[in-house]
Amino acid sequence: MDKINVCIACDDNYSKYAGVVLASVLKSADDKDNICAYILDGDISQENKDKINSLKEIKNCEINFIKIDNTLFEDYSSVKTNKYISIATYYRLKLSELLPNVDRVIYLDCDVIVNKSLKELFCSDLDGFAIGGVSDINKRRVRKNPGYVNAGMLVMDLKTIREQNIESEFLEWTKEHIDTIKLGDQEIINEVLKGKIKILNERWNVQSSNFVNRSSYTHYPYIIHFVSKRKPWHFGSFSYHKDYYFKYLELTPWKISEEEKDYWGRKNKIASFFGYIKYRPLFFLRPRYWKALFYTYIKREKL
Repeated sequence: MDKINVCIACDDNYSKYAGVVLASVLKSADDKDNICAYILDGDISQENKDKINSLKEIKNCEINFIKIDNTLFEDYSSVKTNKYISIATYYRLKLSELLPNVDRVIYLDCDVIVNKSLKELFCSDLDGFAIGGVSDINKRRVRKNPGYVNAGMLVMDLKTIREQNIESEFLEWTKEHIDTIKLGDQEIINEVLKGKIKILNERWNVQSSNFVNRSSYTHYPYIIHFVSKRKPWHFGSFSYHKDYYFKYLELTPWKISEEEKDYWGRKNKIASFFGYIKYRPLFFLRPRYWKALFYTYIKREKL
């Protein structure tokens, strides 16, 4: 079959997490899936490139490192947003230029994992729109803009983006709003393409923070996006889905040693439990807690 193009952007510090994303893509792929991965290279060391290339042992695929010239993103470097957001997050705004011979790609953040073949997602009908995504977990944003999507997973029709010169629109809007942008590239994409983004099945980007705060309570998440500041790789993370991260981490050269397994297993879960109680001691009084409990343990949906 035709290639399923997947794109991940990272610098050297995030190469490990990009590796886990790719490992999950390859492990979850069907036998006939032809995966072509593009790693937008924000100065990844050769050692970490070799580790990423070793993931072909999971499933044979094509891996391309696209060296990025950060001077192309100087206009975005002035955006005042969260400190933990690096310049690499803005790479997706120039994908049609960075991948001139690619017409469609699935863009994935470094804090997602994939549990299902991406063939169906890649072949999604975008109804002529340039981008498809899943509604954001923040209901306030969605009320203001019903088409507001979370940018952690995007199906991007790069051919349409080129034809409509959308990259230039991203840049112009950014320059005009440089002092008011709060959510980086996600805000830029949603404002420029307001009403022009295809909304996809929520299972393709289940935004997971903790047991209560999840965009979907599905038992069959196709893609999980760890949206909280404390990611699964942070000890004591509240993430309800963090076991998935460690499952795919085991397939990579960065897997946990035998000596570390108790720390990242039992001790990590104990720290998560007591940490959440300290963070939100009256969690059981929240209606969302009981809603999460109901849909997680009582009403299980069919696949």
